[in-house]
Amino acid sequence: MKLPPLRAVQCFEAVARLGSFSKAADDLHVTQSAVSHQVKLLEEYLGDTLFNRQGRFLSLTDVGERYFSEVSQSLVNLSRVSEEIREGKSGQIRLALYSSLAVKWLIPRLDDLRQTYPEIDVVLTMVADEPECSDTVADCFITVTPPDKNYVSEFLYSERLYPVCGKKLWYEIKDKPLPEALWQHPLLSVKYSSSATNQPEDWTKWCERGGFELPEHVNISYFSHVLLAAEAARYDQGISLVNDYLITEQEQHNFVRIPLHELPTGDDFYFVYKASRARQKELIKLGRWLKQQCL
Repeated sequence: MKLPPLRAVQCFEAVARLGSFSKAADDLHVTQSAVSHQVKLLEEYLGDTLFNRQGRFLSLTDVGERYFSEVSQSLVNLSRVSEEIREGKSGQIRLALYSSLAVKWLIPRLDDLRQTYPEIDVVLTMVADEPECSDTVADCFITVTPPDKNYVSEFLYSERLYPVCGKKLWYEIKDKPLPEALWQHPLLSVKYSSSATNQPEDWTKWCERGGFELPEHVNISYFSHVLLAAEAARYDQGISLVNDYLITEQEQHNFVRIPLHELPTGDDFYFVYKASRARQKELIKLGRWLKQQCL
């Protein structure tokens, strides 16, 4: 594919559209002589005259009319597709986030987002692990490991874990000494496949933060995902440590938060998107709304 000098094509389009070399120079933020030079370069490349020049009067030749018609539409299409790639389609935002965060925190709030910003169409992509921050995955992300370069990272909140159980189990332990009463029931632990230890890391760290040791005789049930452990706790199968977003007002009828200390995990959640899209109004609005939900 052999293309004409594209800078010259841009200058020609500006002159033809505005009907003036000087106005084209102002529009392109260059000198008038630079525009004249580029148009002459294009005419030499095409081997034909594009403008009739009669004193101050300027008009397109027949060839110029034909070329302008084709070039202007091509530049419009190029601008449109470039903007879509940089900023996404207007109104639609693809958001990638962890499945537990999507199911238990974001989806129950989506109606509020629609009422607040009805012009934004959010398409959710749920991921089990850290999302790859790429246009092929989504337009924006909620992650605990934001990229170091070329992305904007807006802090949302710091994760904490709380001990919870179902209401039936709570009635069995509420009048007993804590935390000793917990050890009489199964502890539900989340163990990821990459974990090399046989110990319940979440409960061990929670006990250390409370200043006591996890008894050896405690019955431990392992789950591969926090949603599974949370559901087991909901059905009175034991006591689980769950994220703070799993015990929101919408979930209060499912869980009882046991009045004991919390465990900060050290994970900070961020709303992430490309720096090149920092002015996209849909992303600005979505980020503002997400931060309000985390207050």
